[in-house]
Amino acid sequence: MQDRGLALGIDVGGTKTAFGFVDRKGALYNATIMATKAFKSAEDFMSRLYRRIEEVRADLPFPYCLCGIGIGAPNAHHDRGTIEKAVNLNWGETVDFVALVRKYYDLPVSITNDANAAALGEMLFGNARGMKHFLVITLGTGLGSGIVADGRLLYGASGFAGELGHTVVDPDGRPCRCGKRGCLETYVSAAGLRKTALELLAERCDQTLLRAMSDEDMTSKRIFDLAVEGDVIALEAFDRTARILGMKLADAVAHLSPEAIFLAGGLSEAGDLLLKPTEQYMKDFMFGAYRDTVKLMPSGLETGASAVLGASALIWSGNSHSHECQTRV
Repeated sequence: MQDRGLALGIDVGGTKTAFGFVDRKGALYNATIMATKAFKSAEDFMSRLYRRIEEVRADLPFPYCLCGIGIGAPNAHHDRGTIEKAVNLNWGETVDFVALVRKYYDLPVSITNDANAAALGEMLFGNARGMKHFLVITLGTGLGSGIVADGRLLYGASGFAGELGHTVVDPDGRPCRCGKRGCLETYVSAAGLRKTALELLAERCDQTLLRAMSDEDMTSKRIFDLAVEGDVIALEAFDRTARILGMKLADAVAHLSPEAIFLAGGLSEAGDLLLKPTEQYMKDFMFGAYRDTVKLMPSGLETGASAVLGASALIWSGNSHSHECQTRV
């Protein structure tokens, strides 16, 4: 019997790191989450990650061959194999992360930023199958974006193309972790939604259960729950968020003319509460020539698995330099 080919997909985050083994059809096996402990060194992280991977790998229930390792990480540079100036990782200016991984594995290794990985995952395993021009917007702690044009990820001259989260909504607006003010992700993200709700509480006198909440309790999930129940402040917080997102997506359409835009990540789980008003605002702000040429859709990948599937897609998409499995077990 032929061994099953698997790619190891790794999603590195500031708080937690997820990984799992993915076959060519997008089936995910032995998905695992561990603490990143980003305050420690990259070398310490990789040592802990290797030990955990090997523990989990030993429990795979069938013969397999490992074909490569795909990694999604913040501020990852695909061509250089580096993670550079990542705000939530205390790893210094630049870490040659691919070289670090190759100390442990003699396999093809490919890296890109997490939003680009999400876009690849959408193209291979999600709702973008068959599309050549689309965007994936990841809505979580921040806002990331991956751009596919002519069937290929767009990296640009710098290797960092696609940072829609750091386009400016208001030059005198909210401070951003990147050092600028008024970046899109300070308004459209889990943290941005919460800040908008707090601003509305200061501006308005409407009765709302949000007023009785502590800072710790006022999460984006709780705001969503209250919006579903008809809470006027929670609903307005989502509407303001949708308006800003729709406006910036209309700008993105003018630049890129995609077939579709996909919303992914934790905040996208708000579903139609965010999707429908965003779609309407996007149409309102859109240049007439582009109306009815682009669809706004949810991701076709499960939120908890999408990052790992996307990372593995770096191997299965042909972006790695090898298509043959090398390590058999």
